[in-house]
Amino acid sequence: MTHRPTGEPLRPVRPHPADTPFDGTAPEPADIDPAVLTALLHRHGWQRRGGATGRYGRWTPPGPGTGTSLLVPVSRAFPDSEDLLTEALLALSRSGTPSAREILLSLAVPSDEIHWWRDIPAGPGGATAWTAEEQLRSAARRTLLAAALATRARAGFHGARHRRPAAAALDSVLVGPAPGGRRLTAFAPVTTGRSLAVCLHHALHAAREAVDYRRATGGMDAFDTAVAAGVSHELTEALVALVRGTEGARVGVAWAPAAGVPEGCAAAAEPVEFSPGDLPALREAGLRYRRAEPSVTVRITGTVVRMHRSGPRGEGMIRLRVLAGAEVGHVRITLGEEDYRIAGHAHLVGLPVRVRGRLESRGGFRRLTGAGELVPVPVDEAERDRLLKALQANAETAAFFGEACGPDDGD
Repeated sequence: MTHRPTGEPLRPVRPHPADTPFDGTAPEPADIDPAVLTALLHRHGWQRRGGATGRYGRWTPPGPGTGTSLLVPVSRAFPDSEDLLTEALLALSRSGTPSAREILLSLAVPSDEIHWWRDIPAGPGGATAWTAEEQLRSAARRTLLAAALATRARAGFHGARHRRPAAAALDSVLVGPAPGGRRLTAFAPVTTGRSLAVCLHHALHAAREAVDYRRATGGMDAFDTAVAAGVSHELTEALVALVRGTEGARVGVAWAPAAGVPEGCAAAAEPVEFSPGDLPALREAGLRYRRAEPSVTVRITGTVVRMHRSGPRGEGMIRLRVLAGAEVGHVRITLGEEDYRIAGHAHLVGLPVRVRGRLESRGGFRRLTGAGELVPVPVDEAERDRLLKALQANAETAAFFGEACGPDDGD
Protein backbone atom coordinates (compact mmCIF):
# COMPACT_ATOMS: atom_id res chain seq x y z
CA MET A 1 0.00 0.00 0.00
CA THR A 2 1.27 3.46 -0.79
CA HIS A 3 0.53 6.66 1.09
CA ARG A 4 -0.04 9.93 -0.75
CA PRO A 5 1.24 13.19 0.70
CA THR A 6 -1.49 15.20 2.39
CA GLY A 7 -1.51 17.92 -0.26
CA GLU A 8 -2.15 15.61 -3.23
CA PRO A 9 -5.66 15.11 -4.63
CA LEU A 10 -7.24 11.97 -3.24
CA ARG A 11 -9.13 9.36 -5.18
CA PRO A 12 -12.74 10.29 -5.97
CA VAL A 13 -15.56 9.18 -3.72
CA ARG A 14 -17.46 6.16 -4.98
CA PRO A 15 -19.98 7.40 -7.58
CA HIS A 16 -23.57 7.69 -6.46
CA PRO A 17 -26.19 5.91 -8.58
CA ALA A 18 -27.56 9.36 -9.39
CA ASP A 19 -24.56 9.81 -11.69
CA THR A 20 -26.37 7.50 -14.11
CA PRO A 21 -29.95 7.76 -15.36
CA PHE A 22 -32.46 6.40 -12.87
CA ASP A 23 -33.55 2.97 -14.07
CA GLY A 24 -37.22 3.49 -13.21
CA THR A 25 -37.24 0.99 -10.33
CA ALA A 26 -38.85 2.90 -7.48
CA PRO A 27 -38.82 1.73 -3.85
CA GLU A 28 -41.75 -0.46 -2.87
CA PRO A 29 -44.73 1.64 -1.67
CA ALA A 30 -45.26 -0.77 1.23
CA ASP A 31 -41.84 0.20 2.58
CA ILE A 32 -42.43 3.97 2.46
CA ASP A 33 -43.47 6.07 5.43
CA PRO A 34 -45.51 9.04 4.10
CA ALA A 35 -43.99 11.30 6.78
CA VAL A 36 -40.47 10.44 5.57
CA LEU A 37 -41.40 11.14 1.96
CA THR A 38 -42.94 14.46 2.95
CA ALA A 39 -39.83 15.44 4.92
CA LEU A 40 -37.57 14.62 1.96
CA LEU A 41 -39.74 16.60 -0.46
CA HIS A 42 -39.58 19.61 1.85
CA ARG A 43 -35.80 19.26 2.30
CA HIS A 44 -35.20 19.24 -1.45
CA GLY A 45 -37.20 22.38 -2.07
CA TRP A 46 -40.52 20.94 -3.21
CA GLN A 47 -43.52 23.15 -2.44
CA ARG A 48 -46.85 22.10 -1.01
CA ARG A 49 -49.59 23.60 -3.17
CA GLY A 50 -52.68 22.52 -1.29
CA GLY A 51 -54.50 19.21 -0.97
CA ALA A 52 -57.19 17.83 1.31
CA THR A 53 -56.29 18.92 4.84
CA GLY A 54 -55.52 15.95 7.04
CA ARG A 55 -55.53 13.50 4.12
CA TYR A 56 -52.91 14.39 1.52
CA GLY A 57 -50.78 17.23 0.19
CA ARG A 58 -50.08 18.24 -3.39
CA TRP A 59 -46.34 18.84 -3.98
CA THR A 60 -44.53 20.42 -6.92
CA PRO A 61 -40.76 20.60 -7.52
CA PRO A 62 -38.72 23.77 -7.29
CA GLY A 63 -38.49 25.90 -10.39
CA PRO A 64 -41.10 27.15 -12.84
CA GLY A 65 -43.12 25.10 -15.27
CA THR A 66 -41.98 21.55 -14.40
CA GLY A 67 -45.40 19.97 -14.89
CA THR A 68 -44.81 17.37 -12.14
CA SER A 69 -47.30 17.14 -9.29
CA LEU A 70 -47.45 14.58 -6.47
CA LEU A 71 -50.29 13.66 -4.15
CA VAL A 72 -48.72 12.41 -0.92
CA PRO A 73 -50.93 11.00 1.86
CA VAL A 74 -50.44 12.35 5.36
CA SER A 75 -50.50 8.81 6.77
CA ARG A 76 -51.57 5.29 5.91
CA ALA A 77 -54.84 5.68 7.77
CA PHE A 78 -56.92 6.06 4.59
CA PRO A 79 -57.85 3.33 2.08
CA ASP A 80 -56.29 5.12 -0.89
CA SER A 81 -52.95 5.79 0.79
CA GLU A 82 -51.20 2.85 -0.88
CA ASP A 83 -52.44 3.94 -4.32
CA LEU A 84 -51.33 7.52 -3.77
CA LEU A 85 -47.86 6.41 -2.67
CA THR A 86 -47.57 4.14 -5.72
CA GLU A 87 -48.48 6.99 -8.04
CA ALA A 88 -46.15 9.43 -6.25
CA LEU A 89 -43.17 7.07 -6.50
CA LEU A 90 -43.89 6.39 -10.17
CA ALA A 91 -44.07 10.13 -10.89
CA LEU A 92 -40.74 10.66 -9.09
CA SER A 93 -39.08 7.90 -11.12
CA ARG A 94 -40.24 9.57 -14.36
CA SER A 95 -39.41 13.10 -13.31
CA GLY A 96 -36.46 14.88 -14.89
CA THR A 97 -35.91 16.94 -11.75
CA PRO A 98 -32.50 16.03 -10.23
CA SER A 99 -33.92 16.16 -6.70
CA ALA A 100 -36.46 13.47 -7.63
CA ARG A 101 -33.67 10.91 -8.07
CA GLU A 102 -32.06 11.96 -4.80
CA ILE A 103 -35.37 11.56 -2.97
CA LEU A 104 -35.90 8.07 -4.39
CA LEU A 105 -32.38 7.06 -3.43
CA SER A 106 -32.83 8.41 0.10
CA LEU A 107 -36.01 6.36 0.38
CA ALA A 108 -34.27 3.23 -0.87
CA VAL A 109 -31.21 3.64 1.40
CA PRO A 110 -31.96 5.80 4.48
CA SER A 111 -28.98 8.13 4.64
CA ASP A 112 -27.74 11.27 6.34
CA GLU A 113 -27.07 13.88 3.67
CA ILE A 114 -23.88 15.93 3.68
CA HIS A 115 -23.95 19.03 1.50
CA TRP A 116 -21.13 21.22 0.22
CA TRP A 117 -21.60 24.58 -1.49
CA ARG A 118 -18.88 26.73 -3.10
CA ASP A 119 -19.50 30.32 -4.17
CA ILE A 120 -17.37 30.48 -7.31
CA PRO A 121 -17.00 33.66 -9.35
CA ALA A 122 -18.81 33.20 -12.67
CA GLY A 123 -16.86 33.42 -15.89
CA PRO A 124 -18.02 34.67 -19.29
CA GLY A 125 -21.63 33.72 -19.89
CA GLY A 126 -21.93 32.32 -16.37
CA ALA A 127 -19.50 29.47 -17.12
CA THR A 128 -17.10 28.02 -14.57
CA ALA A 129 -13.63 26.51 -14.95
CA TRP A 130 -13.67 22.84 -15.91
CA THR A 131 -11.55 22.06 -12.81
CA ALA A 132 -14.20 23.40 -10.41
CA GLU A 133 -16.03 20.08 -10.10
CA GLU A 134 -12.79 18.17 -9.52
CA GLN A 135 -11.73 20.63 -6.81
CA LEU A 136 -15.09 20.32 -5.08
CA ARG A 137 -15.05 16.52 -5.12
CA SER A 138 -11.46 16.38 -3.87
CA ALA A 139 -12.16 18.78 -0.99
CA ALA A 140 -15.36 16.92 -0.12
CA ARG A 141 -13.58 13.59 0.08
CA ARG A 142 -10.83 15.05 2.22
CA THR A 143 -13.50 16.39 4.56
CA LEU A 144 -15.11 12.96 4.84
CA LEU A 145 -11.75 11.25 5.33
CA ALA A 146 -10.90 13.66 8.16
CA ALA A 147 -14.20 12.80 9.85
CA ALA A 148 -13.60 9.08 9.33
CA LEU A 149 -10.14 9.41 10.90
CA ALA A 150 -11.66 11.20 13.88
CA THR A 151 -14.11 8.33 14.42
CA ARG A 152 -11.10 6.05 14.83
CA ALA A 153 -9.14 8.33 17.19
CA ARG A 154 -9.06 11.96 18.25
CA ALA A 155 -5.75 13.53 17.25
CA GLY A 156 -4.52 16.88 16.03
CA PHE A 157 -2.54 15.15 13.28
CA HIS A 158 -3.30 11.65 12.03
CA GLY A 159 -0.68 11.26 9.29
CA ALA A 160 -0.68 7.66 8.08
CA ARG A 161 -2.33 6.34 11.24
CA HIS A 162 -5.76 4.71 10.82
CA ARG A 163 -5.78 5.73 7.16
CA ARG A 164 -6.67 2.33 5.73
CA PRO A 165 -9.74 1.67 7.91
CA ALA A 166 -10.80 5.32 7.56
CA ALA A 167 -10.60 5.14 3.77
CA ALA A 168 -12.48 1.83 3.85
CA ALA A 169 -15.26 3.51 5.86
CA LEU A 170 -15.91 5.76 2.86
CA ASP A 171 -16.71 2.80 0.61
CA SER A 172 -20.34 2.90 1.72
CA VAL A 173 -20.69 6.66 1.20
CA LEU A 174 -22.50 7.58 -2.00
CA VAL A 175 -22.10 10.86 -3.84
CA GLY A 176 -24.22 12.62 -6.41
CA PRO A 177 -23.16 14.67 -9.42
CA ALA A 178 -21.59 18.10 -8.97
CA PRO A 179 -22.59 20.05 -12.10
CA GLY A 180 -20.76 23.35 -12.27
CA GLY A 181 -18.62 22.58 -9.23
CA ARG A 182 -20.82 24.67 -6.95
CA ARG A 183 -22.83 22.06 -5.03
CA LEU A 184 -22.30 18.45 -4.03
CA THR A 185 -24.31 16.03 -1.91
CA ALA A 186 -23.04 12.83 -0.29
CA PHE A 187 -25.24 10.16 1.27
CA ALA A 188 -23.94 8.35 4.36
CA PRO A 189 -26.13 5.28 4.99
CA VAL A 190 -27.43 5.31 8.55
CA THR A 191 -26.44 1.69 9.12
CA THR A 192 -22.77 2.24 8.30
CA GLY A 193 -22.07 5.96 8.12
CA ARG A 194 -23.99 7.69 10.90
CA SER A 195 -20.99 7.94 13.22
CA LEU A 196 -19.07 9.66 10.42
CA ALA A 197 -21.88 12.17 9.82
CA VAL A 198 -22.24 12.91 13.55
CA CYS A 199 -18.48 13.41 13.96
CA LEU A 200 -18.38 15.74 10.96
CA HIS A 201 -21.33 17.74 12.31
CA HIS A 202 -19.57 18.34 15.64
CA ALA A 203 -16.15 18.96 14.08
CA LEU A 204 -17.44 21.58 11.63
CA HIS A 205 -19.12 23.60 14.37
CA ALA A 206 -16.05 23.31 16.62
CA ALA A 207 -13.81 24.48 13.77
CA ARG A 208 -16.09 27.44 13.10
CA GLU A 209 -16.04 28.45 16.77
CA ALA A 210 -12.25 28.08 16.93
CA VAL A 211 -11.79 30.27 13.85
CA ASP A 212 -14.10 32.91 15.31
CA TYR A 213 -12.15 32.85 18.58
CA ARG A 214 -8.84 33.18 16.73
CA ARG A 215 -10.08 36.13 14.68
CA ALA A 216 -11.62 37.86 17.69
CA THR A 217 -8.88 37.37 20.29
CA GLY A 218 -5.78 36.24 18.42
CA GLY A 219 -5.59 33.10 20.58
CA MET A 220 -5.34 29.52 19.33
CA ASP A 221 -6.57 27.81 22.50
CA ALA A 222 -9.95 26.99 20.98
CA PHE A 223 -8.26 24.86 18.32
CA ASP A 224 -6.59 22.80 21.05
CA THR A 225 -9.91 21.98 22.71
CA ALA A 226 -11.57 21.43 19.30
CA VAL A 227 -9.53 18.25 18.82
CA ALA A 228 -11.94 16.47 21.16
CA ALA A 229 -14.75 17.31 18.71
CA GLY A 230 -12.86 15.84 15.75
CA VAL A 231 -10.97 18.87 14.42
CA SER A 232 -7.52 18.00 13.07
CA HIS A 233 -4.81 18.98 10.63
CA GLU A 234 -6.59 16.87 8.02
CA LEU A 235 -9.90 18.70 8.52
CA THR A 236 -8.38 22.19 8.44
CA GLU A 237 -6.51 21.30 5.25
CA ALA A 238 -9.74 19.98 3.71
CA LEU A 239 -11.53 23.21 4.58
CA VAL A 240 -8.69 25.26 3.09
CA ALA A 241 -9.01 23.26 -0.13
CA LEU A 242 -12.78 23.80 -0.12
CA VAL A 243 -12.63 27.57 0.41
CA ARG A 244 -9.54 28.42 -1.64
CA GLY A 245 -10.44 30.17 -4.90
CA THR A 246 -14.03 30.90 -3.85
CA GLU A 247 -15.98 33.77 -2.33
CA GLY A 248 -17.08 31.43 0.46
CA ALA A 249 -18.09 27.83 1.11
CA ARG A 250 -20.56 25.98 3.31
CA VAL A 251 -20.93 22.44 4.64
CA GLY A 252 -24.12 21.10 6.19
CA VAL A 253 -25.47 17.80 7.51
CA ALA A 254 -29.13 16.82 7.21
CA TRP A 255 -30.28 13.77 9.16
CA ALA A 256 -32.19 10.89 7.60
CA PRO A 257 -35.89 11.40 8.43
CA ALA A 258 -36.37 7.65 8.80
CA ALA A 259 -33.73 7.43 11.54
CA GLY A 260 -34.37 10.65 13.43
CA VAL A 261 -31.88 13.09 14.92
CA PRO A 262 -28.79 11.65 16.69
CA GLU A 263 -28.40 12.43 20.35
CA GLY A 264 -26.59 15.69 21.00
CA CYS A 265 -27.13 17.03 17.48
CA ALA A 266 -29.35 19.87 16.29
CA ALA A 267 -32.45 18.80 14.40
CA ALA A 268 -32.16 21.45 11.70
CA ALA A 269 -28.72 23.01 12.00
CA GLU A 270 -27.74 25.67 9.51
CA PRO A 271 -24.80 24.87 7.22
CA VAL A 272 -21.43 25.93 8.61
CA GLU A 273 -19.91 28.69 6.50
CA PHE A 274 -16.26 29.54 5.91
CA SER A 275 -14.89 32.52 3.99
CA PRO A 276 -11.53 33.44 2.44
CA GLY A 277 -10.91 35.55 5.55
CA ASP A 278 -10.82 32.32 7.59
CA LEU A 279 -7.96 30.81 5.57
CA PRO A 280 -5.07 32.27 7.63
CA ALA A 281 -6.54 30.87 10.86
CA LEU A 282 -7.20 27.47 9.29
CA ARG A 283 -3.68 27.26 7.84
CA GLU A 284 -2.14 28.33 11.15
CA ALA A 285 -4.16 25.70 12.99
CA GLY A 286 -3.10 23.00 10.54
CA LEU A 287 0.58 23.79 11.08
CA ARG A 288 0.05 23.95 14.83
CA TYR A 289 -1.58 20.51 14.87
CA ARG A 290 1.19 18.98 12.77
CA ARG A 291 3.97 20.39 14.93
CA ALA A 292 2.33 19.60 18.26
CA GLU A 293 1.52 15.94 17.69
CA PRO A 294 4.21 13.94 19.53
CA SER A 295 6.16 10.99 18.25
CA VAL A 296 5.11 7.65 19.72
CA THR A 297 7.21 4.83 21.15
CA VAL A 298 5.98 1.55 19.65
CA ARG A 299 6.92 -2.07 19.24
CA ILE A 300 5.96 -3.05 15.70
CA THR A 301 5.54 -6.49 14.16
CA GLY A 302 5.67 -6.65 10.38
CA THR A 303 7.01 -8.28 7.25
CA VAL A 304 9.99 -6.88 5.37
CA VAL A 305 8.98 -5.85 1.84
CA ARG A 306 11.99 -3.80 0.71
CA MET A 307 15.64 -3.39 1.63
CA HIS A 308 18.42 -1.06 0.52
CA ARG A 309 21.91 -0.04 1.53
CA SER A 310 24.58 1.71 -0.45
CA GLY A 311 27.30 -0.91 0.01
CA PRO A 312 27.90 -4.51 1.06
CA ARG A 313 28.31 -3.51 4.71
CA GLY A 314 27.06 -0.93 7.15
CA GLU A 315 23.60 0.32 7.98
CA GLY A 316 20.70 0.00 5.61
CA MET A 317 17.04 0.89 5.25
CA ILE A 318 14.08 -1.49 5.20
CA ARG A 319 10.39 -1.01 4.51
CA LEU A 320 8.08 -2.93 6.80
CA ARG A 321 4.47 -3.86 6.14
CA VAL A 322 2.93 -3.46 9.58
CA LEU A 323 0.97 -6.40 11.01
CA ALA A 324 0.58 -5.18 14.59
CA GLY A 325 1.73 -2.51 16.99
CA ALA A 326 0.78 0.65 15.08
CA GLU A 327 -2.18 1.87 13.04
CA VAL A 328 -0.16 2.46 9.88
CA GLY A 329 0.25 0.43 6.72
CA HIS A 330 4.01 0.65 6.19
CA VAL A 331 7.01 2.19 7.93
CA ARG A 332 10.59 2.84 6.86
CA ILE A 333 13.38 1.98 9.28
CA THR A 334 17.13 2.60 9.22
CA LEU A 335 18.95 -0.33 10.84
CA GLY A 336 22.47 -1.05 11.91
CA GLU A 337 24.48 -3.72 10.09
CA GLU A 338 23.56 -6.61 12.42
CA ASP A 339 19.83 -5.79 12.55
CA TYR A 340 19.82 -5.33 8.77
CA ARG A 341 21.32 -8.81 8.36
CA ILE A 342 18.71 -10.31 10.70
CA ALA A 343 15.91 -8.60 8.78
CA GLY A 344 17.24 -10.03 5.51
CA HIS A 345 17.40 -13.58 6.85
CA ALA A 346 13.91 -13.27 8.33
CA HIS A 347 12.57 -12.24 4.94
CA LEU A 348 14.29 -15.11 3.15
CA VAL A 349 12.72 -17.72 5.43
CA GLY A 350 9.31 -16.01 5.48
CA LEU A 351 9.29 -14.76 9.05
CA PRO A 352 7.99 -11.40 10.30
CA VAL A 353 10.15 -9.33 12.62
CA ARG A 354 9.47 -7.31 15.73
CA VAL A 355 11.27 -4.03 16.33
CA ARG A 356 11.12 -1.23 18.87
CA GLY A 357 11.46 2.48 18.08
CA ARG A 358 9.76 5.86 17.85
CA LEU A 359 7.10 6.44 15.22
CA GLU A 360 8.00 9.93 14.01
CA SER A 361 5.19 12.43 13.51
CA ARG A 362 7.43 14.60 11.31
CA GLY A 363 7.19 12.04 8.53
CA GLY A 364 3.46 11.56 8.94
CA PHE A 365 4.05 8.54 11.22
CA ARG A 366 5.63 6.67 8.31
CA ARG A 367 9.19 6.41 9.71
CA LEU A 368 10.53 4.56 12.75
CA THR A 369 13.61 6.12 14.35
CA GLY A 370 15.93 4.88 17.07
CA ALA A 371 15.11 1.32 16.04
CA GLY A 372 16.50 -1.56 18.03
CA GLU A 373 15.78 -4.95 19.58
CA LEU A 374 14.92 -6.41 16.16
CA VAL A 375 14.09 -10.10 16.37
CA PRO A 376 12.35 -12.61 14.07
CA VAL A 377 8.87 -13.65 15.20
CA PRO A 378 8.15 -17.41 15.08
CA VAL A 379 4.96 -18.37 13.24
CA ASP A 380 3.43 -21.73 12.34
CA GLU A 381 4.12 -23.33 8.96
CA ALA A 382 0.76 -22.40 7.45
CA GLU A 383 1.14 -18.74 8.35
CA ARG A 384 4.73 -18.66 7.10
CA ASP A 385 3.66 -20.14 3.75
CA ARG A 386 0.92 -17.52 3.49
CA LEU A 387 3.38 -14.71 4.17
CA LEU A 388 5.87 -16.07 1.63
CA LYS A 389 3.19 -16.32 -1.07
CA ALA A 390 2.01 -12.80 -0.31
CA LEU A 391 5.53 -11.44 -0.64
CA GLN A 392 6.17 -13.37 -3.86
CA ALA A 393 2.95 -12.00 -5.34
CA ASN A 394 3.90 -8.44 -4.45
CA ALA A 395 5.34 -6.64 -7.46
CA GLU A 396 7.50 -4.54 -5.16
CA THR A 397 9.54 -7.60 -4.20
CA ALA A 398 10.28 -8.81 -7.72
CA ALA A 399 13.84 -7.47 -7.41
CA PHE A 400 13.69 -7.41 -3.65
CA PHE A 401 16.80 -8.65 -1.95
CA GLY A 402 20.30 -7.54 -2.69
CA GLU A 403 21.83 -4.15 -2.86
CA ALA A 404 20.59 -3.24 -6.37
CA CYS A 405 17.19 -2.09 -5.13
CA GLY A 406 17.13 1.70 -4.76
CA PRO A 407 15.89 3.57 -1.71
CA ASP A 408 12.14 3.76 -1.20
CA ASP A 409 11.56 7.47 -1.33
CA GLY A 410 7.84 7.32 -2.03
CA ASP A 411 4.98 6.51 0.27
